[in-house]
Amino acid sequence: MTGWSHHLIIVPVLLPLAAGALLMLYDERRHFLKATINLASTLALVVISVKLAFVADSSATNVYLLGNWPAPFGIVLVLDRLSALMLVLTSLLASAALVFALTRWHKAGAHFHTLFQFLLMGLNGAFLTGDLFNLFVFFEVMLAASYGLVLHGSGPLRVKAGLHYIAINLAASFLFLIGVSLIYGVTGTLNMADLAVRISGLAAGDRMLLEIGAAVLGVAFLVKAGMWPLSYWLPNAYSVAAAPVAAVFALLSKVGIYVLLRLSLLMFGAQAGSSADFGSDLLIIGGMATIAFGMIGVTASQTLGRLASYSVLVSSGTLLAAIGMSDAGITAGALFYLVSSTIAVGALFLLIELIERGQNPAADILAVTAEAFGDEDEEAVEDQVGVALPGTLAILGVCFAICGLLLAGLPPLSGFIGKFALLAAVLKPATGSESGIPAAAWAYTALLILSGLAALLSMLRFGIRTFWAPIEAVVPRVSLSEIVPVAFLLLLTLGLTIQGGPVMRYMEATARSLHSPQQYVDDVLSAPRFQPQGAKAE
Repeated sequence: MTGWSHHLIIVPVLLPLAAGALLMLYDERRHFLKATINLASTLALVVISVKLAFVADSSATNVYLLGNWPAPFGIVLVLDRLSALMLVLTSLLASAALVFALTRWHKAGAHFHTLFQFLLMGLNGAFLTGDLFNLFVFFEVMLAASYGLVLHGSGPLRVKAGLHYIAINLAASFLFLIGVSLIYGVTGTLNMADLAVRISGLAAGDRMLLEIGAAVLGVAFLVKAGMWPLSYWLPNAYSVAAAPVAAVFALLSKVGIYVLLRLSLLMFGAQAGSSADFGSDLLIIGGMATIAFGMIGVTASQTLGRLASYSVLVSSGTLLAAIGMSDAGITAGALFYLVSSTIAVGALFLLIELIERGQNPAADILAVTAEAFGDEDEEAVEDQVGVALPGTLAILGVCFAICGLLLAGLPPLSGFIGKFALLAAVLKPATGSESGIPAAAWAYTALLILSGLAALLSMLRFGIRTFWAPIEAVVPRVSLSEIVPVAFLLLLTLGLTIQGGPVMRYMEATARSLHSPQQYVDDVLSAPRFQPQGAKAE
């Protein structure tokens, strides 16, 4: 990127920051105006992130020097294929969740639109930043906004789970600070590219302190990613959150996955000397334990909300174990799986509200009823939203079946392609190896297959109960603005299936660059200062 177009890299951070600040100036009663600003900003992020993805795919690593200070002394934003991929995924999922929320959820509590924009700012900043300190800053912005959103709508269950969510994430932030402090004390830098250069030359004593700091930092992100046994908070928080909030939260756990993938290959790749592959065995074991835990949770779930929440854990476990295996082919399959599973779970969270609305028509899902304040004796009044469209149950049933296929990883949709790519890479013997396929690969394969079977059986159970043999057949009142976002997300997975070849090639190129980070390091540390067109070089 040249000229003033170079500044496009910072727009995914500045745009939601400006929109969130602007939204704070307006009274909460001006719902239409605030919704318009929020929607315009979010849709603009979709266009910008897609543009940045094309830029990242066609050129080397793009570096933006804030304040025009060169790395590692100044703050840098780095756009490569991985960060661009996460920006696109964030904007698409956020736009669908926001359109869904505009039917009525955005009126259920104060400052929804402001918090939503600040959440996007934190997410985009975390994906773009090139140093650990600003990763912490954006991480905290994201978490601060998520604290308000997880409590959006009030209600005793939501408040209880939300307070647990806040407490555990504050503890994770504290660990983040400790880990960053130890790493900076040893290396004297927090720039990720500079860290990759300095680690190989550390003395033995300093290397031990570095690994301790990296371990503490890793725990903070493993909490966010939901690795067992650090994941006890996630099913409770996600299952009771408002539907559009839960859909976006399906992406929040992937922030931990993103950082672990980025740092493990950049700091502890083959160039790290004796620290190479630090923590990889823990990621493999912990990831497979998380798959098993999530699989059990999916099977035992008695509500769709908890089933979707445990599906997030299955997805996280699958990705954590794939990161630990440190293979470019596995990483490519994991990236495809990450996109497909995140979109599928996000769509399921939105769909669940529409399905459960038909099962319990007397319950107003907005927490403004007597039940939300703990008075269950007073009869709730249904907030009449939407219309009973012809074929509503058929549409919901088809969407539910598609979600089931995606979560189970069955053909012909993108969930199958992601799992197939993973298993093909995992079961491919290493070049020059005479020992064949390791036992961990067989265990991982078995868990992937069993987790898919568990998801299929559980979704079938809920599908039969809801659509085939319901106790009381009630057609839910569904607004067009609620079913369209669900259909949009599911169509995205269909697009992933149809364009599986080009998308997989993008994932393979991303994986190759991650496993050979020298170009990333060189581009960041040698990035030239910005010169406006026509200006004389110093």
